[in-house]
Amino acid sequence: MQRCSALMNIEPSPSSLLVNLSILMDQPTGISVYIQNLLPFIHSLDPVLFSAKPISGFRCQSIPQGLSPAFGNQGHLKRLCWLQQKIPNYYRQLGHQSSNQSGRSLIFSPSPEAPIWSGCRFVVMAHDTIPLRFPQTFSPYLVGYFRYYVGRVLAQAEHVICNSVSTANDVKKFYGVPTPKITPIPLAYDQQNFRPGDQPLGNYFLYVGRQAPYKNLYRLVAAFHQVCATNHNLELWLVGPQDQRYTPALKAKIASLGIESQVRFLDYVAYEQLPVLLRGALALTLPSLWEGFGLPVLEAMACGTPVITSNLSSLPEVAGDAAILVDPYNTDDIANAMKMVAKDADLRAQLSIAGLAQAQKFSWQKTGEQTADVIRKFL
Repeated sequence: MQRCSALMNIEPSPSSLLVNLSILMDQPTGISVYIQNLLPFIHSLDPVLFSAKPISGFRCQSIPQGLSPAFGNQGHLKRLCWLQQKIPNYYRQLGHQSSNQSGRSLIFSPSPEAPIWSGCRFVVMAHDTIPLRFPQTFSPYLVGYFRYYVGRVLAQAEHVICNSVSTANDVKKFYGVPTPKITPIPLAYDQQNFRPGDQPLGNYFLYVGRQAPYKNLYRLVAAFHQVCATNHNLELWLVGPQDQRYTPALKAKIASLGIESQVRFLDYVAYEQLPVLLRGALALTLPSLWEGFGLPVLEAMACGTPVITSNLSSLPEVAGDAAILVDPYNTDDIANAMKMVAKDADLRAQLSIAGLAQAQKFSWQKTGEQTADVIRKFL
């Protein structure tokens, strides 16, 4: 990889763009996947990337290690302090506040984080407002972060990009950001990684994601328990990092239902291996109570995997008519959908064909080009 340049070796251009990658993680999920797929489409804007690791083909400014969400609350706090204290200095050193460049220099952050009360101009991406929708299930610290810090960032931003119409509506509802200041741009999927294959069909339903309460895993395992009453050969595989705040209670719930031998915790699965699991699944089951976008739904459809998902938030935007949409608060509804998919090969084939067609409506090229267009307007 190309080494990052030192700050003093970076020559400011008439329209300088700084890109904040302090949230980028080694094991990509969510925002990190978005960042990696977005970068090729902003390359023509000649940005300077603030990154803990060098990124080939870009001018980079090295930043401290340990700022990403992979480092927990400590990393989160360090990142916010770094953003507030250091980014404005870089901004000024690169000439971003000189009179002849006023209004032409910009920070882009792929998350709703930026230096506030600093005089820096920025465009940010908002992915969801879930802690404000379910405050009782998150720490007061995280709720406060979303309510006050993110709220101030969105208020001061030049523009806010959202990953779905649902998220755009939430940004307006919870923060009062006016409609003209928001552009919904949906996410996409890696067409080289997520595609149909020839894996034999397995006997398992697959869940991909975190194990936080809003993901609705208690109702999912309760629904799976109903399915097991008529088919003892089925399994439920849960892909995603275990969380000591939530996983022990979830395992206790599974044990109380007597289905420990049929529920598998797979933890984090490598990016290249996830399509293999998707292709072998009877269906992806993602009955979340709320999602900013719901990337696993799109990735599953791109693999030809049937999808069962929620009829709330952004999920109908992503799934269209190509999935079984269920009421996530109704365990029977989830269970009935799983039973139908398990026993009906024709239904699985119909969902697979419809999902492949729906997935073709999304591409990183569209997402990247639309995002670059928004950024370009504010340079």
